[in-house]
Amino acid sequence: MRTIVLYSTRTGNTKKVAEAIAGGLPAGTPCVSVTETPEDLAGYDCVFIGYWVDRGTADKAAQDIIKVLSNKHVAIFATLGADPKSEHAAECLKNGEALLPEGKKADGLFICQGAVDPKLIEMMYQKFPAGHPHGRTPEREALHAEAAKHPDAADLADAKAFAEDMMKRIEAEV
Repeated sequence: MRTIVLYSTRTGNTKKVAEAIAGGLPAGTPCVSVTETPEDLAGYDCVFIGYWVDRGTADKAAQDIIKVLSNKHVAIFATLGADPKSEHAAECLKNGEALLPEGKKADGLFICQGAVDPKLIEMMYQKFPAGHPHGRTPEREALHAEAAKHPDAADLADAKAFAEDMMKRIEAEV
């Protein structure tokens, strides 16, 4: 089964997760940035596509790829600055999956926390006043401090396990 891992990254978080996922796949599985996506993905039986969450969905570069994925198997993974067990995280994955061509569903979904780009944090603090959900507050500062610790070793181990589980499930279908 030909498999490829594609990812879009802003701070390196999603690249780390993509590499962990590739570590759970057969040796030699390509792991490349969406900017290096092969022209023809049709030759791949399974595509793992990862993105950093931007405004509740996949970033633009990843969206362009997700929208055309018609491969037999597609797995979606993402990183975001918020709690990966939150309702917001689940929505971010659903929104990414909704970008797939009509009638296509992902075979699996994975999300983990990742550090937020410090430039983005500063921009948000300048744009939104204190008291706004994205403005500077002690709670928001604590959230950013926690996000800065991720993805950690446990997150990467979970990503690898996700890939291994996906492959077992796909192979069981054959």
